[in-house]
Amino acid sequence: MLQDPLWRPTPERAASSEMAKFRTFFSGRLGQVLPDYPALHRASVEERGLFWSALWDYCGVIGEKGGRPLGEDRMPGAQFFPDARLNYAENLLRDADDREAIVFRAEDRVERRMTRRELLLAVGKAQRFLESKDVGVGDRVAAMLPNCPEAIVMMLATASIGAIWSSCSPDFGARGVLDRFSQIEPKLFIGCDGYFYNRQRLSIRDKIAEILRDLPTVEASLIIDLIGEAEDVAASLPKAVAYSSIMETSEDVSIRFVPLPFNHPLFILFSSGTTGIPKCIVHGAGGTLLQHLKEHRLHSGNGEGDRVFYFTTLGWMMWNWLVSALACGSTLILFDGSPFAPRPTVLFDYAEKERVTFFGTSAKYLDSSRKLDLKPRETHDLSSLRALASTGSPLAAETFEWVYQAIKSDLHLASISGGTDIVSCFVLGDPTSPVYAGEIQRAGLGMAVDIFDDEGHPLSSGKGELVCKKAFPSMPISFWNDPEGKKYRAAYFDRFSGLWHHGDFAEWTAHGGLIIHGRSDATLNPGGVRIGTAEIYAQVEQIPEVIEALAIGQDFAGDVRVILFVRLREGVTLNSELQERIRKQIRTGASPRHVPQKIIEIADIPRTKSGKITELAVRDIIHGREVKNREALANPEALDLYRDLPELRS
Repeated sequence: MLQDPLWRPTPERAASSEMAKFRTFFSGRLGQVLPDYPALHRASVEERGLFWSALWDYCGVIGEKGGRPLGEDRMPGAQFFPDARLNYAENLLRDADDREAIVFRAEDRVERRMTRRELLLAVGKAQRFLESKDVGVGDRVAAMLPNCPEAIVMMLATASIGAIWSSCSPDFGARGVLDRFSQIEPKLFIGCDGYFYNRQRLSIRDKIAEILRDLPTVEASLIIDLIGEAEDVAASLPKAVAYSSIMETSEDVSIRFVPLPFNHPLFILFSSGTTGIPKCIVHGAGGTLLQHLKEHRLHSGNGEGDRVFYFTTLGWMMWNWLVSALACGSTLILFDGSPFAPRPTVLFDYAEKERVTFFGTSAKYLDSSRKLDLKPRETHDLSSLRALASTGSPLAAETFEWVYQAIKSDLHLASISGGTDIVSCFVLGDPTSPVYAGEIQRAGLGMAVDIFDDEGHPLSSGKGELVCKKAFPSMPISFWNDPEGKKYRAAYFDRFSGLWHHGDFAEWTAHGGLIIHGRSDATLNPGGVRIGTAEIYAQVEQIPEVIEALAIGQDFAGDVRVILFVRLREGVTLNSELQERIRKQIRTGASPRHVPQKIIEIADIPRTKSGKITELAVRDIIHGREVKNREALANPEALDLYRDLPELRS
């Protein structure tokens, strides 16, 4: 028996959505009626050249499209819009007027606002600074910054002249920063004087000096002010200036946008690096822009007048995704710091004050809010809030239900999934379709998503590997320092020849949606049966005493046994009664095969900088293998808690 949806758009709301309007537009281009999303999706995959060309026109992309939307059609090596010329920054800086472009808050310490006119002027001044330092087409600009307006200004200035932007957040350790930036040999380094987290004022003066000592290719540095020390920090460094000094002039500064090929490098993003040196993933300007326009305007409904928030840092691709909402005419609502300081409701306070229409966050944040028993619908005016997106890890069914009970009943809740590898999503929301608990609504338009078994056969039901069967514009154009493309092909195309293998363990649902069960390389194999860790977490998170959990497979006695680590609320101990309740919940909610052989209380669970649980690092530790890149973790000290545990010896 099929479950009832948690939310269904009214016919009026669905018909007035950008998704419905585009469906009508594309139907006209196609010469056939597309009555619903499944029909639209099929056509977008079968007629990809026509689809991406229609999207370019519908979104009013600034640039020369050329006559061929799709040249070479293969993976890897596809060529979308091979004759096109455009500039990513120009598309984000259109309509320079007095509408708000950016609102920024660093916890409760700093607040800034910029209009679109002020943003354009600042980008022009930043462009002049970059050119004065001989930064040009193809040069790399590396930034270690908070999620602040100045980061957006400098990124857009970088893109405007055809240089390549790469970033991380200021909480990275020096080794983690160097593991990333030393590979790409930046010409310019941008840092900050410090940042705020959990109401603490954290200076990073010494860390910047250490980083610059080991980046010999850097010819100039720029220091942005957040805690009031930028000028002093800049004065202490060779060839460094404070950001305020390049913005001092009051004269109008003209800006130019260099027209570039569709696949000109725009961003270098990095894999998490928990199993080795991070991969340097190069993304092109055109593919990034088109994918983000599609996801913001059609799937998320973001346009002029919308106020778009995503809780992210510059070390996560959701920052790159968020900034592209400027191309839709939306206002960016930025936040940097702890999402629970100075009080647990700080993000909902911010959403209420700034009349946020689109609220993006992580599954972990929503689950933490649920366990804190927050009820924003009773304490906040969220009448402006139209959509809520969640990513970073699978969103459990009970958290779906909590969102509708505790935040807002009339809300488009979209669990989304994709990642750094494609700087966008494979599967995400559809504002014209119902929302079901625990399910991602749809595969993205133009994305030929499927689920394969281990032999490479498509699965209409059951769990398997998430693949994409046809090329799409936001595939990486390369890995840095991989001239023959060997690392690139090995990362995505070795498992299933000619198809993109994403590394997620997933299944289709009866409603045409998907469930992600975790990363394929973290799946458990007790008795040879594959189990997704997300299936276990979905059950454990229903136990009130458990804050969070981590499951791994331990090689033991010729098989693999499931070990579950749990972090408990203060004052709670893992006694036999609690262990039995956890096992019963997993047994009845998932299956007997999901029940862990051992449950172990642990004080902390290691996470990446973007908040994802790192099962692989823990698995290495308990098997006596060293984690190669601890700097990739937000809390690397947590790994030591798992070393030589006596409970794992029997």
